[in-house]
Amino acid sequence: MRILVIEDEPDLARHIAAALTRQGHTTAVRKDGLEGLNAALDTRPDLIVLDVNLPSLDGFSVLSRLRRQHVDSRVIILTARGDVESRVKGLTSGADDYLAKPFSMDELVARVQVLGRRGGTLNETDILEAGDLVMDVPHRKLTRHGEKIELSPREFEVLQIFMREPGRTFTRDEICERIWQREHQYDTRTVEIFIMRLRKKLEVDGRPALIQTVRGVGYQLIKPE
Repeated sequence: MRILVIEDEPDLARHIAAALTRQGHTTAVRKDGLEGLNAALDTRPDLIVLDVNLPSLDGFSVLSRLRRQHVDSRVIILTARGDVESRVKGLTSGADDYLAKPFSMDELVARVQVLGRRGGTLNETDILEAGDLVMDVPHRKLTRHGEKIELSPREFEVLQIFMREPGRTFTRDEICERIWQREHQYDTRTVEIFIMRLRKKLEVDGRPALIQTVRGVGYQLIKPE
């Protein structure tokens, strides 16, 4: 994969780039938020490792601008350990994963590998339909009423789980297992954030939310009329 590392700590940026290069990835480093944003817009990397605290432009601003420009690169945000607010804000803004500092380089490499699978073992060769909701899996596109809905890569994968079995209730743990494949431990708040993001993007005025909460169990996708 082509990976862009946006990190202002020179030693950490160098170690991240070296670790990813050893795994066969092509890496580039930017130590400034604005420079990182411009590099991402120019090169559209497959994945971005993005620190939150950056000079000139913070990581949240970089992420928001990338998503507004429809850059669908996968993004891992780096936050301070225990900084739940930053983690939630990053995921809500469109990040696909997070890692708290200080972290193990092996863990970062493993998370990059998981994100690089683009859906893991999920079938990538078909069209899924649920009412007026249509998912083109090979081309990573989603439409409702024929109107395109922009999803981040991770949002796409979460929704794909529901669209393969509409009406079935999935527990939070099962969603974590399918998406992250038990590579790491994730709290259920992460799943809730992605569900919240999907509900907002799929919303149609006056109609029930497509992804419903089944109290005490999990979530299910209802077919839109």
